[in-house]
Amino acid sequence: MLTSRIVLKNPWYIVASVAFATGNRPDAVPRIFKYVLTDLEKAQTQFKVPAEQAHAEKLLLARKMRESLFKSGMVAGYSKVAINGLVSLHEATPEELRDTKPLRDTKIPIEEVEKKGTAFFRSLYGETADGVQNLLDAIHPDMGRCSVYCVVARLNCSLSTGWFSNTIAYGSVYGFTEITDTLETSYTLVGTLIASDTPRQVNWHLANARRCGASLEQGKAVRQIAMEVSESAGVRWRDGVPEVE
Repeated sequence: MLTSRIVLKNPWYIVASVAFATGNRPDAVPRIFKYVLTDLEKAQTQFKVPAEQAHAEKLLLARKMRESLFKSGMVAGYSKVAINGLVSLHEATPEELRDTKPLRDTKIPIEEVEKKGTAFFRSLYGETADGVQNLLDAIHPDMGRCSVYCVVARLNCSLSTGWFSNTIAYGSVYGFTEITDTLETSYTLVGTLIASDTPRQVNWHLANARRCGASLEQGKAVRQIAMEVSESAGVRWRDGVPEVE
């Protein structure tokens, strides 16, 4: 059954937003938001969506875009992508669609965040999880095993506990899937990494998207959107962009 929420389910705006922000064009983010918001409002009128539901859908759209930019900052830089992109989006967001409190539960014990992150990491990477984790541990032990989250968020546990990647990235940032689900998070990473010209990680996350349920056609479409947006932002790839397999 078609409803207005079909506008939200098409991930093009997520991929385009993070690719533009990563390509240092945060000014494009509010344009995407306004475009999708207009489409959503038209669909809500067409399907005669009640006012309360219509507001909830608009708020979800704003949150999806905020979450995508926040998650993309983990791999492409918080100053350029997350902060600049979010500032541009914030300025274009109506007051009633802004959040004033954290969506994540900041009181969850760090050990629980670590467990959640490990589970999410393994569900995303599947049979390749051990290989990726071993690589992170090998290139710099602190990358895999030093939980900076303890310092940033709590300052109440030793640096020897937790894993950086699993706890911060996959436990606290990527693993929060109440707004952008696992597949949308995967698309976020694909769009960000293509615009960053990091083919090794593009390979990883194109495969992860397929593992999370994306069809071959959907994977190709997300790759194409990210490439077209990145090119328009001035991104050039040294060795090209990996194909979807």
